[in-house]
Amino acid sequence: MSDALLQHPFMSQTALSECSAEAMVAGMLAFELALAEVQEARGLLPEGTAAQMRKALEGHAFDISSIGAGVASGGNAAIPFVKQARAALPAELRRHFHLGATSQDVIDSALMLLLEPRLAALDTLLRRCRSAALALMQAHETTVMVGRTLMQQALPITFGVKVAHWGIGLEQARRRLATLELPVQFGGAVAVHSGLDGLGLDGQGSDEADPGGLGLELMDALAQRLELSVPVLPWHTDRQPIHALATALDAVAGAAEKLALDVALLTQTEVGEVSEPGGEGMGESSSMPHKRNPVRCALIRGAARQVHGYVSVILNAHAQPLERGLGEWHAEWTPLLDSALLVEGALEQAAVLLEGLEVHPEAMRRNLAATGGGIMAEPVSRLLAPTLGQEAAKRISAEAAETARLQGVAYADALQAHPELQGQVEAQALRQATDPALYLGSSQAQVRRAAAWLQRE
Repeated sequence: MSDALLQHPFMSQTALSECSAEAMVAGMLAFELALAEVQEARGLLPEGTAAQMRKALEGHAFDISSIGAGVASGGNAAIPFVKQARAALPAELRRHFHLGATSQDVIDSALMLLLEPRLAALDTLLRRCRSAALALMQAHETTVMVGRTLMQQALPITFGVKVAHWGIGLEQARRRLATLELPVQFGGAVAVHSGLDGLGLDGQGSDEADPGGLGLELMDALAQRLELSVPVLPWHTDRQPIHALATALDAVAGAAEKLALDVALLTQTEVGEVSEPGGEGMGESSSMPHKRNPVRCALIRGAARQVHGYVSVILNAHAQPLERGLGEWHAEWTPLLDSALLVEGALEQAAVLLEGLEVHPEAMRRNLAATGGGIMAEPVSRLLAPTLGQEAAKRISAEAAETARLQGVAYADALQAHPELQGQVEAQALRQATDPALYLGSSQAQVRRAAAWLQRE
């Protein structure tokens, strides 16, 4: 399939291997075996039933292709999976398999099991990004560069404060992910555990004083067995958990994309303030040997754009009808799982990018002087205003900046040569007003504040 060439390169290869069709089947089987175990523990199945099921099914070779083909007739993979599993069981066990469950219980719980290690991997990668960002921002706390607004040179900042914003964005997204819960799904056909009514060890009835509470009790026990969170109620058409997952993944994608966009812009030949980490073949062109393309940034942004599209699908599937979605539930599966794989792939690139980013302070100094020092016209105007008045100060600072740009002289020299400033302002004051390093606002304080926040769990 073309996915191997067009989509998979944007994803984490580790995640791809761990989220295969076989892994999905393993997740569905884990749900069914755990369900049998908690039902047996509650006395709903004969003793030893769950162990016999496990022995028969854990080594069974499920026909993945057949399960996939069965989706076309049943609408989801759980139906053909359950048929295959029952067929592989001894006859006396078949009626105990999938007891009280429905397809959505199997699929949703299996997806949560697949996503659990992915969230752990994302947390690890985001912590790598945080460590790399901390080192980079502290190393460049005083490295002066030009700040840009609307893609144009504006006023000086430090590179350290720029990195601080990258780090904060990624860490905010990490902390949001860390609050997510992956709940088990178990509600039966219409999410009220009606498939358990009247069940007892003999199958003829139950002496349970509150039979209506049995399903919730099993749901809680199942969550504990699978190490998933306990929902308040089955969430068949309450898709808050999926909404929370998708939007949290998209927040990570957005933070990574911001990093990649800034780095890509700063790597432009005419800017050259940073470079991506090198490596064999990294950034090469098929036709232009001289090029060093920001490929890691492209991979991050490509992955992020796909996640943004996927989250829109999930948002539009959020409101689902009655007790089971008709297409909305089905539409969630690929966007949710692929988003996790894409975000993990983007973060693998982001971690390497931050850990090996090449910073070029000399290019930053060069670009600060690109306007002849004209970016300092605002502080110069503030210096001149008390003596010359607001309008004259603004006009003279702009005229001197244009002179510096056209004649290629220092902005301070152009100011000193301006006829209206003769004897008006001391040369030292003009030089200080035109020094970018003396007009950084709270840049350094922001780096220290950000570092303290990033280091606080």
